[in-house]
Amino acid sequence: MAKGKKVARPSLLALRQVSRHYGGRVALHPIDLDLAAGECVALVGHNGSGKSTLLRLAAGRDTPTSGTVRLDGAPLDENDPRVRARLAVVGDLSACYPDLTVREHLALVAVSHGVEEPLTWVDRALADRGLAEHAEALPNSLSSGQLQSLLLACALVRPRDLLILDEPEQRLDPGARQRLADLLKAELADGVAVLFATHHPDLALHVADRVILLEDGVLLAQGAPEAVLPTAFPGLAAGSAR
Repeated sequence: MAKGKKVARPSLLALRQVSRHYGGRVALHPIDLDLAAGECVALVGHNGSGKSTLLRLAAGRDTPTSGTVRLDGAPLDENDPRVRARLAVVGDLSACYPDLTVREHLALVAVSHGVEEPLTWVDRALADRGLAEHAEALPNSLSSGQLQSLLLACALVRPRDLLILDEPEQRLDPGARQRLADLLKAELADGVAVLFATHHPDLALHVADRVILLEDGVLLAQGAPEAVLPTAFPGLAAGSAR
C-alpha cells in the first residue's frame, strides 16, 4: 500500500483514556486511540500485553473500567442494532455453529443483516476465502485454518464500516495469509476502518497505517510501521521495504 502524506480525517472509532481492570490486575492502562474510515491500525506485543483486551473494548464486547469508547461520536454498544450494522468482528473459532455447513453459516449472516442478493455474496465470499470446495462441510470437518477462513468469510457477507480482527493470520498457510493481506487492503480501499492484532510483522508492515506496541497493558510506542515494528520484532530491519 502506498503511504504518502495523508489529510487528517475525522475519527470513526475514538477511545479516550480507556482502561480495564480485572479485580486487582490492570489488563490495560489508560489509552487513547483514533481510527478513521479507510485507516488501518495494527496492535503488536507479546501474549498478555493487552491486545485482545483493547480489541474487546473497541468492539463493545467488554466494558472499560474507565474512559469512553465512541463510534461516529456515539457511545459504542455492541447490542445496539445501529452498531451491529456497522461493525464486524473476527475472533474466536468457537463462534461457529456445529450443525450448520459453511454455506449455511454465510447465508445466515447475510440474511440476518438484510444483505441484498445474499446468495451472490455467499458465493463471492466462498471464492475469496478459498472455501468453495468446502461449502457443504460442517465445522468439525474443517482444519483450524479453514475455520479461520470461515470467520473471515462471515465478515465479508455483512455490512461493515469497522472491521476488528484478533490475530487473523493465525493458522493460515502462506497463501491464505497473502489473500488476507489483499483482503484487508481491499477493505481499506472501500473506506472500511480496520483494527487488528497480529504476531506477524509482515502483515502489519504491508497493511497498517499505524502500529501500536503494547507491553503489560501499557502503550510503549505508536507510529508508522517502519518506526515501531523493529522495536517489537528486533529481527526486523528498520526501514524494510513495503
